[in-house]
Amino acid sequence: MPKKYRRHFLKAKDAKIILNKASKRSKIELEKIFITKSGMELIETDIGEIFLLNGKPLLVEIGENIFPTLLFREFLALVPKVVVDMGAVPHVCNGADVMAPGIIRFEGEFGKGDLVSVVDEKYGKPIAIGETVHDADAAKKITQGIVVKNIHFVGDDVWNFIKKFDDKTMDK
Repeated sequence: MPKKYRRHFLKAKDAKIILNKASKRSKIELEKIFITKSGMELIETDIGEIFLLNGKPLLVEIGENIFPTLLFREFLALVPKVVVDMGAVPHVCNGADVMAPGIIRFEGEFGKGDLVSVVDEKYGKPIAIGETVHDADAAKKITQGIVVKNIHFVGDDVWNFIKKFDDKTMDK
């Protein structure tokens, strides 16, 4: 966990810019999910910038890349899912990309470069958020190689920060 961080509220216009940027990246209208932007806070860490919406760490920006966290349940409910076998879970949770042999099935349609949720086959729990390397049709035909580039996973620096930051959110 970062030793130092700074937390403050964002102005409404800055919050709108962040939501627009995240909406374009995720291809989901996040402003419809969060009607009020006045409750957006920013936590500046050495990991990146973590955005709290209504007190929950739901977005993270590292460099120019903005993406939802694994705590953003509304996002996870709307995006396509890649279901992986239990043998792939420890690798994905250590940061490995999702490889074709570990995929059981796809749920939903996606294009190349779209964000997807990676879930385990046994419990259906999200273990990572990734960016697709192929569109859905091509991904279904692939038997080897990378299908999803892992960008945020259980156990990464962002996960560990938000888990320690807000353990109450994890229990809900």
